[in-house]
Amino acid sequence: MIGNQIAGFIGITPTVVFNVDYLVIAGGGGGGANAGGGGGGGGYLTSTLSNLSVGSSYTVTCGAGGAGSGSDRGASGSNSVFSSITSTGGGGGGSRTTTKTGLNGGSAGGGSGDGGTGGTASPAGQGNNGGSGNVAYTTAGGGGGASAVGGNATSETSPGSGGNGTASSISGSSVTYAGGGGGGYNAGNNGGSGGGGYGGGASTVNPTRAPQAGSTNLGGGGGGGSNASPNVITGASGGSGVVILKYPDTRTITIGAGLTGSTAAASGGFKVTTVTAGTGTVSWA
Repeated sequence: MIGNQIAGFIGITPTVVFNVDYLVIAGGGGGGANAGGGGGGGGYLTSTLSNLSVGSSYTVTCGAGGAGSGSDRGASGSNSVFSSITSTGGGGGGSRTTTKTGLNGGSAGGGSGDGGTGGTASPAGQGNNGGSGNVAYTTAGGGGGASAVGGNATSETSPGSGGNGTASSISGSSVTYAGGGGGGYNAGNNGGSGGGGYGGGASTVNPTRAPQAGSTNLGGGGGGGSNASPNVITGASGGSGVVILKYPDTRTITIGAGLTGSTAAASGGFKVTTVTAGTGTVSWA
């Protein structure tokens, strides 16, 4: 305070700093093809970034979900960013057609049927590993989620379920993010809570059920594709991520070009801005 008073006295504008609570969710991974593993949920990072400066610009990126594949592993989701914080996209699910192993990611993709292994959550601390496919059957593993590993396939009718996501109340209400996608093949299996899509089915138990995409702005992994044509063998796409920023209501945010976002009415001494798409910068006055 004394330093700022002296700076003001000699004509230097003092730097005003403040803290921002953040939730940064990356895009979920896409499901793999042909008894494909579920895509991993996007990386989940939440904490407080201290000493941001009024008038400075900070990069924000909202990661897109990875595409599901009709002939290969699903694509990994894209990273989401706030300033120095980078949340890693979820890994794509493995494919029985090509590479069976799920891709690494914030949460990793599940392995395909015929014994594909799940990927590894990397870097550590953002999510969980993917589940593995069954060796004896063509059932696939589920993608990892923010709070749980993807399920392993256990039988001909039981692909792995997607790992559950993690809840946050930064927006003012509890919402669960970054669930893994369910593994595909026969009956398919459910995605994890937090936007994970269910896996595709191709049996009399649940005939020709198409895999489900991960939920938009929740970073959920896409469901893995079923086992054979004419059923839907293409894995579903992962859901896009989100960046949520909570800061003192004495500050006014500017959302730069290239970003899509909105700011809720102030409540309890804070404002909350949610960025749902794009890349650009934000700043505060």
